[in-house]
Amino acid sequence: MRLLVTRPMTDRATRAIAGRFDATFRDNTRLSEAEASAALRDYDAIIPTLGDAFTAAAFADAPRCRILANFGAGFNHIDVKAAKAAGVVVTNTPDVVTDATADIAVMLMLMTTRRASEGERILRAGDWTGWNPTQLLGGHLSGRTVGIVGMGRIGQAIARRCHFGFGMQVVFFNRSTVTGLDFPARQIPQLEAMLAEADIAVLAVPGGPGTRHLIGTPQLAALGPQGYLVNIARGDVVDEAAMIEALQSHAIAGAGLDVYEQEPVVPQALLDAPNTTLLPHLGTATDDTRTAMGLRALDNLVAYAEGRAPRDRVN
Repeated sequence: MRLLVTRPMTDRATRAIAGRFDATFRDNTRLSEAEASAALRDYDAIIPTLGDAFTAAAFADAPRCRILANFGAGFNHIDVKAAKAAGVVVTNTPDVVTDATADIAVMLMLMTTRRASEGERILRAGDWTGWNPTQLLGGHLSGRTVGIVGMGRIGQAIARRCHFGFGMQVVFFNRSTVTGLDFPARQIPQLEAMLAEADIAVLAVPGGPGTRHLIGTPQLAALGPQGYLVNIARGDVVDEAAMIEALQSHAIAGAGLDVYEQEPVVPQALLDAPNTTLLPHLGTATDDTRTAMGLRALDNLVAYAEGRAPRDRVN
């Protein structure tokens, strides 16, 4: 099988993939729709990732490729329905991203509530004049209420850290009923009602049409001027313009973001907004996690090549 890997991998993942398949590794640029279409015609298998444009149009010509073993849990850059119609299997890499992503969420919660990014900017600019009793007063996590939007693997991992690590109360919104949790939590069926009870709201839902702009002006108003928003899901889950307005008008207290609506473009108004912690999509950025993601994608490819069902098939 001729395999295209659309981005560089870690050293360990690269060795494993190249040792099993005739693999071509691209540079660190996203595949355009035309490039994705060409790749589908030229390769038997592809390991794509976030930003590669596997749109419906990319599948328009009969593809040679039979499997997209996506590198990442999220796959909203792939038109899964079009892939299925073209006879292309799509897999992802769940489980292995959970802990690293949950850790980033908690880091954003701490940095935003304690105004750490604001403080670092002041210090680096040479504007710190020394300690005083009222500088950069923030808030605690301990004893507060966290509202999780999306109680899947990652949402549950965040909730565990919040409850067991900080003694936080956990409320959550999820479209289906969630049972069997190993920590105390209360599901609230209306999103705005859940946000109204939360001191910090953390978004942990999949991307895609069903969650696009799930958080807009009404939801931010429900979170309120004492509430913080943390997004480690996908950028377009939030109406970015509405969030910028809420930050500028102090309709919410702050935001911690690892993802953006037009990634990698970040609007200047968001860069200038008060009390924001902005990270360059670091959610899974540890060598161990990115290696595990590459190996999980490889496992799915090997299963397919050997005539077995890939365990992480999504279509």
